[in-house]
Amino acid sequence: MQTPNLICSSNYVPSTHSSSTLFSNFQQFIVPKPHTHFKLGFNIFSWLAQSPLNSPQNGTCRLSSLHNSATQDIAETSQAESGFIEVGYISSVHGLQGEVRVNPSTGFPELRFSTPGKRWLRQQISGRETIQEVTLLEGRGGHKGQKSWILKLSEVDTVEQAQQLVGSTLLVTEEEKPDLEEGEFYTRDLVGMRVILKETGENVGTVVNVFDSGAGDLLQVRLNASPKLSDGAVKPESEMRSSAPLVWVPFVEAIVPTVDMNKREMLITPPKGLLELNVRSDDRSKKERRQLDWKERKKFQKRVVAAKKKLSDLEQQHVFHGFRRGGKSEGALLANQIVNVNHKLLRLALQNIETSSKRWDLREYIEANLTDQMRFTLEGSGEVFTGKEEKVKTSSKLLENGKVAIVVVMDDTGSLGSEFDPEIVATSSTEDSPCLVLQSLLSDDHKLIKDLKSVPLIFVSPANVMGTLQNMFSENDHFGFDDKKVWFLEEEKLPVVSKSVEELEKHKILMQTPWEILQVPVGSGGVFSSLSSDNIVENLSDMGVEFIEVCAANQIYIEGQLVGLVHSRGAHIGIRYFKNTDNNEDNFHMIFSMDFVKKLTKDLDKLHLQAIEKPNPHICMVDKEWIDITPSSNNSYEFHSSIYSTLKASVASKVCLIEVQE
Repeated sequence: MQTPNLICSSNYVPSTHSSSTLFSNFQQFIVPKPHTHFKLGFNIFSWLAQSPLNSPQNGTCRLSSLHNSATQDIAETSQAESGFIEVGYISSVHGLQGEVRVNPSTGFPELRFSTPGKRWLRQQISGRETIQEVTLLEGRGGHKGQKSWILKLSEVDTVEQAQQLVGSTLLVTEEEKPDLEEGEFYTRDLVGMRVILKETGENVGTVVNVFDSGAGDLLQVRLNASPKLSDGAVKPESEMRSSAPLVWVPFVEAIVPTVDMNKREMLITPPKGLLELNVRSDDRSKKERRQLDWKERKKFQKRVVAAKKKLSDLEQQHVFHGFRRGGKSEGALLANQIVNVNHKLLRLALQNIETSSKRWDLREYIEANLTDQMRFTLEGSGEVFTGKEEKVKTSSKLLENGKVAIVVVMDDTGSLGSEFDPEIVATSSTEDSPCLVLQSLLSDDHKLIKDLKSVPLIFVSPANVMGTLQNMFSENDHFGFDDKKVWFLEEEKLPVVSKSVEELEKHKILMQTPWEILQVPVGSGGVFSSLSSDNIVENLSDMGVEFIEVCAANQIYIEGQLVGLVHSRGAHIGIRYFKNTDNNEDNFHMIFSMDFVKKLTKDLDKLHLQAIEKPNPHICMVDKEWIDITPSSNNSYEFHSSIYSTLKASVASKVCLIEVQE
């Protein structure tokens, strides 16, 4: 399926931290894309379970490029009259025979890139847009883990000729659009449709864009603004359009049951609160909004300058090469990536490369450091250590009094759990669901907390899960939690760096594209870096929180002995440990005292970051040209931190353990 252009908006739902997100106001072509109308009952978790959560957001970028002398029949055309469809853009040169690498923006890559025949290239030449015909000789899919394609074009036989095409947009004609199956639509056919409430027949707005969130398609709808001013006067039509809010509507059959192409309208049955979600009432004048936008841009520019200086101090100036090529959107993407690099953590990681790379071993630590007085056994049959009832009672009291915050750490290895349904959670099978923590918290079988509003709840998850989590909570009244005590944080990532061959050679950040840094999640230990953002720890402390409970999303929340044990022993750290499994790294469940968390988030140097050798394809600039690098052996370091590495920041006498024997 051909994916739509990325159009950023201040109402963009899947974004996470507004403070770290660059909202670019730019307009591009709307790329025709066949959108499947999913047939499923309304349930955000079920919807996500049937859609990949790690799908990339395939935005199409218009890039400035050089004139290619090897091609002919240049025709100047306007965007409106071109009659072409974007299917990808040339991102770099591949090899030495004039081949190019193309990043696709189509759902039909086999058809577009492996079938020889005519194609067209759109370029900017001397400030004027041109479209020229080329012939595709052959194409092949990218390497494993990459979605790019390698193409061979006629009369492009050298690196120099291929380099002139970098930044060009690859096109096909409108007539070449494949026939769609029932329930599939192209983006440009959906854009401009009226949106009607099925129940009342009210025209609520117009579709202005369609966006692939990674979990599914989202319709961006501009709601019809009220024509009345506060004094009763009628607003001018231009002002009504500019003030109309934008909202996101999931393009699933449960919410959009009817799409009438002839009438150019769609009927929707939105859940309660969906159209109000993320709508901000802004009565400021256009001038005031412009002034505010200008201030925000200046503030962001200062952040970019400061971030570039920090990278320069680490001798990573090569990251800035992408600013020399591409358009405004590509520059904005690179600037946003630079600002979001955790420079302090990166500096620590680079220093740790030269230290021992031995992975943190929890079992080894337990045997060497924890005495029998700090180790307690929980039998699989339900028999527990002495004083279990007292510990559970203490835990319950601490939770009900808002003394314990729960942090749920999610990964991108699967969906949020197709079995999740708050109405049937008590009876549903949840053994395959990676969101067991929330399942069990809401289940009457495990309910330790009578009033969930007293409990602060924090989700740390990949960015592609964030928006859906937020929507799901909003649409379900936060499942009884206080919305002011629920946070959604993005997992910490660090750039992948090169493995130096020579002793004096520096470890360089690897680039995925000229405008994208190659990054990977830090792991469970990165949760403390996430908590240090946006004053989360300070806010929890002000609420009176004394303990933070951190657990993997695939853990069942049981009985609450752990926090009661940590409290009674005056410990800094409590661990729930499965004795007969080697998978404790993915099944962590720990308690930390607030005092310990404060010290750790202020001094992240105590986190153990292990440098792991891995092979990673990337691009680099050689003699002012972007070259693809495909390694045959380990060529880079990825950084990983285990949550158990926090144990080295505490004395062993302040660590207690519940040992689960299954």
